[in-house]
Amino acid sequence: MRVAAAWLLAAALLRAAPSADVRDFGARGDGRADDTAAIQKAVDSGRGAIFLSKGAYRITAPVLLDLARSGPRGVRGDGTATLIMAGEGPAIDIVGSHKTSADPKGVLPVTATRERAPLIDGFSIRGEHAAAVGIRARGTIHANFSRLLLTGLRDGIVLTGLNRNVLVSEVNVYDNSGVGILLEKLNLHQVNIVNSHVSYNKRGGIVVRESEIRNLQISACDIEANMVPGGPPSANVLFDTRGGSIREGAIAGCSIQHYGKAKGSANIRFIGEEKAPRKVGFFSIGDNMISDADVNIHLRHARGVNITGNTFALGFSHNLLVEGSSNVALGPNTMDQNPDYDQAGFRNTVEFLDSSDSSIHGLAINRSRGSEAALIVRRSHHFQIVDASILDSDGAGILLDNVEWTRVAGCMIHDRRPETRDPAAIRVVGGRNLRLESNMTHGRVDAPAIE
Repeated sequence: MRVAAAWLLAAALLRAAPSADVRDFGARGDGRADDTAAIQKAVDSGRGAIFLSKGAYRITAPVLLDLARSGPRGVRGDGTATLIMAGEGPAIDIVGSHKTSADPKGVLPVTATRERAPLIDGFSIRGEHAAAVGIRARGTIHANFSRLLLTGLRDGIVLTGLNRNVLVSEVNVYDNSGVGILLEKLNLHQVNIVNSHVSYNKRGGIVVRESEIRNLQISACDIEANMVPGGPPSANVLFDTRGGSIREGAIAGCSIQHYGKAKGSANIRFIGEEKAPRKVGFFSIGDNMISDADVNIHLRHARGVNITGNTFALGFSHNLLVEGSSNVALGPNTMDQNPDYDQAGFRNTVEFLDSSDSSIHGLAINRSRGSEAALIVRRSHHFQIVDASILDSDGAGILLDNVEWTRVAGCMIHDRRPETRDPAAIRVVGGRNLRLESNMTHGRVDAPAIE
């Protein structure tokens, strides 16, 4: 009885809490009238949370949440309201004045009392303009975006300027012409994107460009089809650090996939600076299902990336392509192609080019097709390749091409197909300071450089 009474009291207090229903300020919610001024009036009233009751609220200019002026603000609904952005720019534009780190000692009183934790929750935003954006945030701390549908826009959520401690959860960012979640020209520490669907956004799913990012966690999300066959190359997750850096994070427990026919596109792509190949990394990619892209994971000029516990399939060009990178740990991952999902043209190749100081351990590759080898290491040095299992591959199991200071040990390489004749298990071309030991192979070991 006490528990029931407590719940009833909490519900009563919630109903009685001051809020600003936009209809009380003249919003029509009929999908035709311009409700911009009415909603902005509700925001500026200072009456508490802005509530979107059932309806379709058409706006033609951004609704501004100026936190320093208005105090703590949130816009919420109960799942029955749609905000229609019929103008250019963000439907909701959140502006704070926070300019320091998230260390409590550096948070100004105005930020702690008037700007903290803007909350956007519980409704949908639909675009009706080619340059419409869902939500944009600048200068915020502890921003929360939850239980939203963002669709028909250019970009769904845009974080820019400086932000700290951002949470994106239980959000559907679906079928937009640009990027699903865009972090651009941004300085941000501590951002979590969790339990969300980011799909069918034509220029990328979660994209970082020209930014300084630390502590980015992407987990338990479905991220798929954020690219267009025949369109410009894109990626479901893209970190482009040319002109910035991104470190300290993880992509974990996600389903990341589609479309393999979008040439040049990738499921996960890290692009770093060639002259300073350490600006993207210190990152873990683990326990994901990753499939059906031209390149499933692509690392270029990265440092310190741990890839383990993932299930790969349908890498049409590569399952993994690593270029000009170092300190990459490729651990136990399953790279296979389930015959129930068979498609023509996949290769499922793993290739390291011009890379160093890396290890490949416990990797399982089954059914690599149409490539000179299942695992290729070229123009690279200081690699450990141990305990790999490579089965039924069209080309050689392992190709070492002009590689130095590399050890291959304890690997099993076997082509069990009865039609295969004279398979090559391991091929070595050039190189020096190589060691092959304790491998179990079926087929030739072509290694004149170390015989």
